[in-house]
Amino acid sequence: MSYFASYRQRLESALTALDLHAVETAAQWLRAARDEGRQVFVCGNGGSAFTASHFATDLVKGASYQRARRFRVLALTDNIGTITAYANDVAYDVVFEEQLKNFAVAGDLVIAISASGNSPNVVRAAVYANEAGCRTIGLTGRDGGRLGQEVQLNILAAEPHMGRIEDVHMFVCHMLAYSFMDEA
Repeated sequence: MSYFASYRQRLESALTALDLHAVETAAQWLRAARDEGRQVFVCGNGGSAFTASHFATDLVKGASYQRARRFRVLALTDNIGTITAYANDVAYDVVFEEQLKNFAVAGDLVIAISASGNSPNVVRAAVYANEAGCRTIGLTGRDGGRLGQEVQLNILAAEPHMGRIEDVHMFVCHMLAYSFMDEA
């Protein structure tokens, strides 16, 4: 079997193992956040930072444009000045948590993305969000790591390969966003 066929086969296996009930619950939580005017925050590092930004864009534009009910979404990954100020002056571990301390209120939704499940700044954001009374969703990989244990709803890509974990996370984000975009 070629590398490409093997990659695809393993990705298909990871997608087949995906807990669609958890994805449906995430969609319900997103719908509630939208309908109640709640803020949705998304964060992640590296490739997951871009997944967070992409997902936020899909919700803010694609799932909101010309609609009576609109999403209020911020990707905490997109404020480079704030991130670098905290990373330089305090610690990189607090770059998302400190932003949540400024903006999050009880009832908001925080979506934390970490392929390993162990990114300290993403875990800290989830821990703080729980303490602040927010709902928390994790997109994790491998065994879920610490993030999988901290969030209220974990969507796990049970796969060891970083690329395929990120593929599954983007697939989940597209399923969620397009479930709203494709609504009549």
